[in-house]
Amino acid sequence: MALPMAISFQAAGKTDVGCVRANNEDNFGFDERYGIHVVCDGMGGHEAGEEASQLAVQTVLDYFRNAGEDRRYPAPIMAVEGASVRSSALASAVHLANKAVYGAGSGHSADRRMGSTIVCVLTEGDFYSTAHVGDSRIYRIRDHAIEQLTEDHSLVMEQVRRGLITREEAEHSQHQNIIVRALGSEDSVQPDVDEQLALVGDRLLLCSDGLTRHLSSATLLQIIDHAPTPDEACAILVAAARDAGGEDNITCMVIRAGSRPWYRPGSSSPGGKPAWQSSF
Repeated sequence: MALPMAISFQAAGKTDVGCVRANNEDNFGFDERYGIHVVCDGMGGHEAGEEASQLAVQTVLDYFRNAGEDRRYPAPIMAVEGASVRSSALASAVHLANKAVYGAGSGHSADRRMGSTIVCVLTEGDFYSTAHVGDSRIYRIRDHAIEQLTEDHSLVMEQVRRGLITREEAEHSQHQNIIVRALGSEDSVQPDVDEQLALVGDRLLLCSDGLTRHLSSATLLQIIDHAPTPDEACAILVAAARDAGGEDNITCMVIRAGSRPWYRPGSSSPGGKPAWQSSF
């Protein structure tokens, strides 16, 4: 008789300045002890975007680290109607990240105003919650097919939603970089939050638009479907985006859902590596 299995998650991430930009305004971080994974793409004047994305990632990680491995979340700041405690906690962490970025930028001159996109995934048991603000994306690869789990908070996607342009036209629009929702632009922000059931073999891709502006969904699928590990997938994705022009900073994170026997508690990375990582 087969032993009962549970889902375990393994993550890897990589960020690269690209081929054109002088500094990297992207940041990422994850901590598998608490199931939290974050990618942010900063915006602002000199070094302001880098500061914004770093502050957002650190705020979200700290929220879940402070809750501990037993996940004793504080009362939700931003409850999501009909959603799990996990999803409300994720929304609350994004709300705090927005407060931190908004507060850090409000005292600066116009050329130091800062903002950031954010995508994050919180895993727990056989489920995961997603949250995002801006045009960074989350994709799921399952059964050799890719699905985008997020909708960009951008001008062109708003035009698509209203039927003014097609998705194909949006992909080639000169206004792709105009964001209509971001961390730090106002003192409050509403993240889009969702919940999913994980299946063994699922891969999740979190990425900034520096990756997706160069690589099609079909290319993302091909790379991730054939890469043996999340770490190798990230390395190949970044190299492909650089080869395609690398006009922006490039950041990606791949999370793989694997099986774990019921008698093996906890989560760890293979080879004795630490189960948490950050780009700063």
